[in-house]
Amino acid sequence: MKKLFAISALSLAAFSAQAADIVDTAVAAGSFKTLATALGAAGLVDTLKGPGPFTVFAPTDAAFAKIPKADLDALLKDKAKLTAVLTYHVVPGKVMAKDVKAGMVKTVQGSSITVKTDMGVMVDNAKVTATDIAADNGVIHVIDTVIMPK
Repeated sequence: MKKLFAISALSLAAFSAQAADIVDTAVAAGSFKTLATALGAAGLVDTLKGPGPFTVFAPTDAAFAKIPKADLDALLKDKAKLTAVLTYHVVPGKVMAKDVKAGMVKTVQGSSITVKTDMGVMVDNAKVTATDIAADNGVIHVIDTVIMPK
């Protein structure tokens, strides 16, 4: 009887577990450590854990590694500029890959990114390398380059 109760409790706990938000999903993926650090430095973790929905074009650690170390270190220390760069990677709403259309798309930062779909999907000068990583408050599309607001 004790075993049955323990199994039932375990099943109930697993069943009631919530899906991960965008931040937790990115952290669990393991290839977004620099992005997670940057979100913390900019004070954006709580925002991206919020209800959303958000579409995040998430640069990998390799994408951040393309930025010279001194420039990246300076960016991580400049909260206003860092916030602008990071929110430039976020679009309001949940836009799945099948719904992406070419054109200008307004970001949370306020500027627009250019989306191209003729040779795969490009966001400004970044190539989308993986799509539709679902989170309970939006979706992540992986990009290979950090994009900068104009």
